[in-house]
Amino acid sequence: MNIQAPRGTKDILPSESWKWQLVEDAVRTVARKFGYDEIRTPIFEQAKLFKRSIGEATDVVSKEMYLFSDKGGEEFALRPELTAAVVRAAVEHSLISGQAPCARLYYNSSPNFRYEKPQLGRQRQFHQFGTELLGPAGPEADAETIAFAIGIFNELGLSAFNVRLNSLASREARAIWREKLVAYLREHLSALSEESQKRTESNPIRVLDSKDPRDKAIVTNAPLLAEYLSQEDREHFEQVQSLLNASGIRFTIDPYLVRGLDYYSRTVFEVTSEALGAQDSLCGGGRYDYLIEQLGGPATPAVGFAAGVERVLIALEKIHGDWDNSAALDAFVIAATPDARPVAFRLANALRAQQQSATIDLQQRSFKAQMREANRLKANAVYILGEDELRAGEVTVKEMATGEQRRMPLEGFWR
Repeated sequence: MNIQAPRGTKDILPSESWKWQLVEDAVRTVARKFGYDEIRTPIFEQAKLFKRSIGEATDVVSKEMYLFSDKGGEEFALRPELTAAVVRAAVEHSLISGQAPCARLYYNSSPNFRYEKPQLGRQRQFHQFGTELLGPAGPEADAETIAFAIGIFNELGLSAFNVRLNSLASREARAIWREKLVAYLREHLSALSEESQKRTESNPIRVLDSKDPRDKAIVTNAPLLAEYLSQEDREHFEQVQSLLNASGIRFTIDPYLVRGLDYYSRTVFEVTSEALGAQDSLCGGGRYDYLIEQLGGPATPAVGFAAGVERVLIALEKIHGDWDNSAALDAFVIAATPDARPVAFRLANALRAQQQSATIDLQQRSFKAQMREANRLKANAVYILGEDELRAGEVTVKEMATGEQRRMPLEGFWR
């Protein structure tokens, strides 16, 4: 019986896992620079959390969530995204209070689950890093969130990306625009795709980012949300742009940029990369000022973003080509005789105590086989222990890149 990984999931093998660690390390580095603390939430939550936060009419909830009932009959969902889960945790544990009016939180390589058609960079189990900045209402928080995302991509050496920016307005202004949008879409209902015809009543904002050519033709003349921004909304959005300009972060205004989740308000953004092809999104996010109150907490503004690790890795591979983890091992210790094995074991541990990565052969293979293994592991150096070395109390160190050899006293390693 040949059991394989479920469709839409992927084993991360040793030949790939080091790349994931590079991304995770970059996230930690930038988080320290910005003063963010890590949060980790369960991979499953009560289903009502996502129905209430994301919106039952969204594709994520209505089509893509993995739902199950436990033995007590309670309905749960595998986590389809992080924001609602982090907000639930923040409310439950009072991370926002009078004494702590601002919470800077980040998550790193956290798995999520959606029942989607698997394709390049999009799996049914996918991993994200991102931030949730809870408390501040000002445009500086929006700009900081975008700067955090850009900081990670810069840390990873990604430069060929674009920032798209839009404002979804406050709740009151968007309600007025939504009525105008629905009325317009109804006038052109028969010309829309079947999916957009359904969304016209249930989730009309998603019609704006439809990729169907029929929808794009109609949306071109749809009423723009930018025309309905309140004065306060407009000033907020202009200040976000000013802050990004002052920081040297280039962006374009995209009036058709929306997010697929109901909780967004005001600033929304997306970072894309040409290296990813048609599915070009590296990360997306925005402000969600009503979600915390919606989930039972105090009225608290918030902003955040999420990035897909798989997509970031694809972009990095497109840039770096044959991306190789060369010289991953500092030392391979070779026992050329049976008597040398205990000494080799001790020497490997001594090297590790000196903060070097070191390994030994555990299969009692020949000298030639051990040298082949050292080459396969791309060791920087081999430490050879043979009869001559043992008699002299020394070890031969061979630099693999140059072939240079030298003898060193073993006693220097035992200190």
